[in-house]
Amino acid sequence: MTTAAVSATARQDRAMPRVRASAVVMFLYIVFLLLPIYWLLNMSLKTNTEILSTFTLWPRNLTFANYHTILTDPAWYMGYVNSIIYVVMNTVISITVALPAAYAFSRYTFMGDKHLFFWLLTNRMAPAAVFALPFFQLYSSVGLFDTHIAVALAHCLFNVPLAVWILEGFMRGVPKEIDETAYIDGYSFGRFFIRIFMPLIASGIGVAAFFCFMFSWVELLLSRTLTSVNAKPIAATMTRTVSASGMDWGVLAAAGVLTIVPGAIVIWFVRNYIAKGFALGRV
Repeated sequence: MTTAAVSATARQDRAMPRVRASAVVMFLYIVFLLLPIYWLLNMSLKTNTEILSTFTLWPRNLTFANYHTILTDPAWYMGYVNSIIYVVMNTVISITVALPAAYAFSRYTFMGDKHLFFWLLTNRMAPAAVFALPFFQLYSSVGLFDTHIAVALAHCLFNVPLAVWILEGFMRGVPKEIDETAYIDGYSFGRFFIRIFMPLIASGIGVAAFFCFMFSWVELLLSRTLTSVNAKPIAATMTRTVSASGMDWGVLAAAGVLTIVPGAIVIWFVRNYIAKGFALGRV
């Protein structure tokens, strides 16, 4: 065996333990991330008595009664319906408003544009508790309290700035010469924007819609404060598991599992663009 072959073999032997160590660390990390989800699913398939009496890694008496309760009781499944309604409304409104705003920031220069652009993001940084009382008083005065549109509009406060930042990054990556060529060819702005420009940033629109959907779906404080019965979201409905007899852990776990499903479905469709969305389109 030559000296070069011996050296290569030695390097491979040293690299193998590092590869195995990395694989073990990655495996443990994935287990750590998935453990809460598995435990939630595990609890949702148990009776409340089994959850409180013994510690088991899997259900001893498998039951789907908890899911049956949620899917057949209007007080439960309407929480999901209400949440989906105002989340979809918010996503549509946020993207519709953010598209022309992001285009203006990416194509034009005007006084205070950079300051205004940064100020948009500061609205996203503000905690929802700051705006809960003003929104409650305003919507109660104009008759919008306990409606889907009330929550959808309130969530625009932090979703529109986020969508503007993401879309502006994608739009800035589109050459301005495309705009000029379209105008020379006789396209009006509306026709150019819908038929040419939007398809070019379709992935950015998908990423922005994903983040708007997720942030609106998981937000709790404003959605609970601005609703009571007719538009009550699932997060608020889950508090019904508390009663004089204690906490109904099985039903609560089943509700948690079903709450994860819409987000998982949305992530599946935009999984190829999420990394670029986290970078606000700037990768």
